[in-house]
Amino acid sequence: MYRAKRAALSPKVKRRVGKYELGRTIGEGTFAKVRFAKNTETMEPVAIKILDKEKVQKLRLVEQIRREICTMKLIKHPNVVRLHEVMGSKARIFIVLEYITGGELFDTIYTNGRLKEEEARKYFQQLINAVDYCHSRGVYHRDLKLENLLLDAAGNLKVSDFGLSALTEQVKADGLLHTTCGTPNYVAPEVIEDRGYDGAAADIWSCGVILFILLAGFLPFEDENIIALYKKISEAQFTCPSWFSTGAKKLITRILDPNPATRITIPQILEDPWFKKGFKPPVFDDKYETSFEDVYAAFGDSEDQHVKEETEHKPTSMNAFELISLNQGLNLDNLFEAKEEHKRETRFTSQCPPKEIISKIAEAARPLGFDIQKKNYKMRMENPKAGRKGNLNVATEVFQVAPSLHVVELKKAKGDTLEFQMFYRSLSTQLKDVVWKCGGEVEDNSTAA
Repeated sequence: MYRAKRAALSPKVKRRVGKYELGRTIGEGTFAKVRFAKNTETMEPVAIKILDKEKVQKLRLVEQIRREICTMKLIKHPNVVRLHEVMGSKARIFIVLEYITGGELFDTIYTNGRLKEEEARKYFQQLINAVDYCHSRGVYHRDLKLENLLLDAAGNLKVSDFGLSALTEQVKADGLLHTTCGTPNYVAPEVIEDRGYDGAAADIWSCGVILFILLAGFLPFEDENIIALYKKISEAQFTCPSWFSTGAKKLITRILDPNPATRITIPQILEDPWFKKGFKPPVFDDKYETSFEDVYAAFGDSEDQHVKEETEHKPTSMNAFELISLNQGLNLDNLFEAKEEHKRETRFTSQCPPKEIISKIAEAARPLGFDIQKKNYKMRMENPKAGRKGNLNVATEVFQVAPSLHVVELKKAKGDTLEFQMFYRSLSTQLKDVVWKCGGEVEDNSTAA
């Protein structure tokens, strides 16, 4: 969503929203687009989630989105992505968020494999501390997974995406939540069975799945057949690898208890010997009032409370060194050295004109069975044939770094990561005359956030 996938490359048109200057798109979801931005008063980088008011209203999602925003405003914890402010215009809602520069924990595991026990424990401690804080304020995440765990520049965990959270005020008369949501491999048995569930206990189960992945490098419950997967989850059919320590095995077994009534609680986790090793709770101040006035104003129709949107129709450019300064996570090696990494976006450089780049990519993608939609220097490629995780959808955009040098980004918008990598490898073999050649060799940069 608002994770830092690399520094923002300048678009062709400058766009401002209030005091923020918008940059490139860094994430897309079902109902929102996320763009890199900077506060022109402080020069602080931020991420802005942009929602279309009309679309939200047509889908009757106003209350759900408003709830998500209110939920995030309640949470002020060092291990949770911070919401700075909310603004609204006549047509859009702008949610200004903390810009996280370290990428996803998912990418770390996907690229490097399992973590050492000490590192896994550190992240798990930060996760439990953040979840405990949220629960104490009546907020349940309900979709905890590696993809929603980000890392800041210092390597600290940041929990994101509270779009499926439910406040305690929405708990039914039986004291249980009833909406089934979340990602199948991470959800608790009681959520799958839709028999009403305790949001806290369900979140704890998801934390246990995450701990298992950190230590093992793979999921505890996995099956291509969804019915078989649900059976494994409901019966807690998993095996800890031989390299798990005794303490880690005991804790995971207590967390992945299919009975929510006997499943370990957060207070009990905090007292667990394996968990307590080296644990240092964060010290922070959250003792100040939370106002929701800006949230309701953003969704309102009063033009007096709307933020001003401005567009400057002048081409802008940014050299690589300016680009680097925006993000600690980017360096020239990442832009101009070839790397073979399993990522969900990839880049290469080209000296061809932007329109030629887009046309060549489209020509290469069509024989692979992809449908093409082009608009200026952006393009969507979608495989109508569903893969392992639905239809693979790839977003492509060309950015100018210098007058004769462009960075081309291909990003998986939907579908399976491995299928995206296979597609890119097939595509890149047809683009040798487009990819920038240096010293006679094709430079194929599979760098990503």
